[in-house]
Amino acid sequence: MPTIYKICPASAWREAERAGVYLGSADDLRDGFIHFSTAEQVAETARKHFFGQTGLFLIAVDTDQLGDALRWEPSRGGALFPHLYGELDLGATTAVLDLRARSDGGHDVPELKP
Repeated sequence: MPTIYKICPASAWREAERAGVYLGSADDLRDGFIHFSTAEQVAETARKHFFGQTGLFLIAVDTDQLGDALRWEPSRGGALFPHLYGELDLGATTAVLDLRARSDGGHDVPELKP
């Protein structure tokens, strides 16, 4: 079971839990897909897009549950990133982790399963 990860504000994830589905962030909605990262990409995604932000969750998702709506597309430096074209069924979620902010604005990324 390959795992991918989504960084999102805890408040947005709690709302998704109430709704039963995650529709994505404002950036996701603008781009037409939900942005995810692999385990190896999470730290750089956090640095580039979430630096200085607090109250974040790191959502682990089982790619086997996403079907054909998941596509691997080139992004930063040509690296392939997972993009979900559709909403995220919360049943595909395998873990919800705190992404703790440090005093320097960076984040402590936990050890992640690829």
